[in-house]
Amino acid sequence: MLGPLEIAILVVFPILMAYAAASDLLTMTIPNRLSLALVAGFVALACIGGLTAQAILLHVLAGAFVLAVTFAMFALGWIGGGDAKLAAATALWLGFESLLEYLFIAALCGGGLTLAILVLRHFPLPRFALGWTWLSRMHDRRSGVPYGIALAAAALAVYPQSQIWAVALGH
Repeated sequence: MLGPLEIAILVVFPILMAYAAASDLLTMTIPNRLSLALVAGFVALACIGGLTAQAILLHVLAGAFVLAVTFAMFALGWIGGGDAKLAAATALWLGFESLLEYLFIAALCGGGLTLAILVLRHFPLPRFALGWTWLSRMHDRRSGVPYGIALAAAALAVYPQSQIWAVALGH
């Protein structure tokens, strides 16, 4: 039977990822407090959840590596700052063991999302949706793509194979 700690490990990350995706969809922003909550959640759960100091260090290095790469991508104007921070905080949770799979799935999801939005922007919005601010913003050709949706979807796909998930289930 799972205790409160194990249940927290299993649900905190998915809830925060769902919030990131919804926030990016509706506002085209990923709040800094969300990335901070992911970092704080990892630190708390890793320390009391049974990860070794070496495993924690490797997770921190994975997050730092992704932050360095995504910060460079942000500086070049390729991605948004919220996306960079979300990817890094996600890498902290997933560690190097799941990082390549996460980035690959995120790239596939992001490419599909981008293509879908680009195609939909060629069609007028239905009359009933004209008042939906979030949809009008996404439909605007000058607007970006809410890539946080792809990052969150990839994270949720990979999380059940992560070391944190295994620790929660006692494996």
